Amino acid sequence: MIFELLAFIIGLVYGYVKPGKEQRWELFKKGIMYGIILGVIFGLIGFFVGGALFFAATAIGIFIEVVFLVIIFIIGTFIGDVLEAQFKKA
Repeated sequence: MIFELLAFIIGLVYGYVKPGKEQRWELFKKGIMYGIILGVIFGLIGFFVGGALFFAATAIGIFIEVVFLVIIFIIGTFIGDVLEAQFKKA
């Protein structure tokens, strides 16, 4: 729960501080790329510790978690953009 909250808060701040609309599709594509990379890295660590089954479970789990965190981050950037438009307009 702490990582989800942290991703949301960071996305909120990122959306508020960075001027203009964020390229959410580009953020999502980067998140998927990072998810694949982290999944393979942690999966390989799991392979050496627990075997092939642990590799698959770890790689898929890390990928899903990173994509989930990226989606929460993007929701935070959307809300940050809305707040930026409201508060910096005045």
